Amino acid sequence: MREALFYEKLPNDVVECFLCRHHCRIAPGKRGICRVRENRAGRLMSLVYGRVVAEHVDPVEKKPLFHVLPGTTSYSIATVGCNFRCRHCQNYTIAQYEPGPAAEVPGQTTTPEQVVERALRNGCRSISYTYTEPTVFCEYALDCARLASAAGLKNIFVTNGYITPRALDAVAPVLDAANIDLKGFTDDFYRRVAGARLAEVLECIRDYRRRGIWLEITTLVIPGENDSDEQLDGIARFIAEELGPDVPWHISRFFPQYRMTDREPTPPASLERAIEAGRRAGLRYLYVGNLAGGRENTDCPACKATVVRRGGFQVLDNRLAGNACPQCGMELAGIFV
Repeated sequence: MREALFYEKLPNDVVECFLCRHHCRIAPGKRGICRVRENRAGRLMSLVYGRVVAEHVDPVEKKPLFHVLPGTTSYSIATVGCNFRCRHCQNYTIAQYEPGPAAEVPGQTTTPEQVVERALRNGCRSISYTYTEPTVFCEYALDCARLASAAGLKNIFVTNGYITPRALDAVAPVLDAANIDLKGFTDDFYRRVAGARLAEVLECIRDYRRRGIWLEITTLVIPGENDSDEQLDGIARFIAEELGPDVPWHISRFFPQYRMTDREPTPPASLERAIEAGRRAGLRYLYVGNLAGGRENTDCPACKATVVRRGGFQVLDNRLAGNACPQCGMELAGIFV
């Protein structure tokens, strides 16, 4: 347990948390929406600092990040907790976990120094804060990221995009890349399905972009929820017009799980409609995941040559010359060296 950053004390030992855009006001003995930050006698405490509940060596493509050091591995860690309540949560057993007293919070005690040492020992080029929501274990991620950056490793957030500018300002100097879920494009969808607000997510994504952090966007296309042409076109236009046409869009197939088992898997035709929306908006890098035979290769936007060929999150052939297409010399957007 560690005293949290990004909070202010209010009268009567109430605290206001400024880590995420929920801005929880927390009475003594209570926790925020994330359920892992608790007010103890007027001090906000992180219950999950150093309590690693998941750690794996993953291909960086699994995040998914296709324009960050393709073909390398990323040491990936998480604690329990999340500030969203997604009905289709893939990792609900840890993200939606309801921790008991601090001593009972699950996970293996792991210091930031140990995280960096294990990443280096396993030949990883980066550390990813992922699986749950890195914002809610920001203090721990920040300490790890500072050490990782000093050791020459890249740092990656896989996130729902709800961190405050105040917290992001602290993280940005050591955060190289982020994959942000843009889950839909109506406020109604966000409120019903995720327990959040669309406008706050969009502004947060803009904040990442303003700070020069490499971005890739992921949308899980859910039948009957966010698969209308209006929403798909809206997402594609937002990426192209406000982030730039070089920001990759990962379009992912939904499968029923957790509290959303009343939907069929996404029809491939819906994924193709999303691709067409991306093309209409002028996006240069469009990918389809969670689908056998999906769109995983990186093609040069200028000459259309395949420069990175993938299969199942594995790089099968990387023809990039630094960050340039070997056929026409165009420089591709991303972090390639």
